[in-house]
Amino acid sequence: MEIPYSEIPNFPVSTVEGHSGKLIFGKLGGVDILAMQGRFHYYEGYNMKEVTFPVRVMYELGIKTLFVSNAAGGMNPAFKIGDLMVITDHINFFPEHPLRGKNFPTGPRFPDMHETYDHELINLATKIAKEKKIRLVYGVYLGTTGPTFETPAEYRMYRTLGGDTVGMSTVPEVIVAHHCGIKTFGISVVTDLGGFDSPVEVSHEEVQEAADKAQPLMTEIMREMIKRTA
Repeated sequence: MEIPYSEIPNFPVSTVEGHSGKLIFGKLGGVDILAMQGRFHYYEGYNMKEVTFPVRVMYELGIKTLFVSNAAGGMNPAFKIGDLMVITDHINFFPEHPLRGKNFPTGPRFPDMHETYDHELINLATKIAKEKKIRLVYGVYLGTTGPTFETPAEYRMYRTLGGDTVGMSTVPEVIVAHHCGIKTFGISVVTDLGGFDSPVEVSHEEVQEAADKAQPLMTEIMREMIKRTA
């Protein structure tokens, strides 16, 4: 079953090219799943409550595990375009925090963030990738506002701060999911590289093309993870 975002009360509507804007309900390996086709970004003009509203809806629907993915710029010199980076931690560089304001009773006022990305799920992904001979890398995702891609100096700064990839999403949703007690697993698709000696120009079309090429491998890992965690 598919439900357009426009038909869901209070749901934002994605404005980014390539983001269709539908909630998809179905089964995968006998497991009930809910997928978002298109997400919402802070740079589109939404506030953090709007960006993370879908996670609140998922919580009310009984979602226990959240799988997130994103296209990201790689800053780790060991990474290659098309790599799948398992997110082990993140750095929140957004100016507005998604938990700012009245605390929702889904979690404490001051939630602990030591294991934001579930270690058991990371270990399971590693096992599956080895079985299927899929290259995985691991690292820290730095979330920032966009919509501009990073300057060479910004890439170098974010790398110095401890980031391995940088992108414009994921962190707000993951924070809210963690606050709700939802286990989270995340993957960044490295769609471009920056911060090195030779600056490389990047376009949205190139990012989308690189993400499309890596998507089947990412989907294969996540599909198997869902089957094994059922």
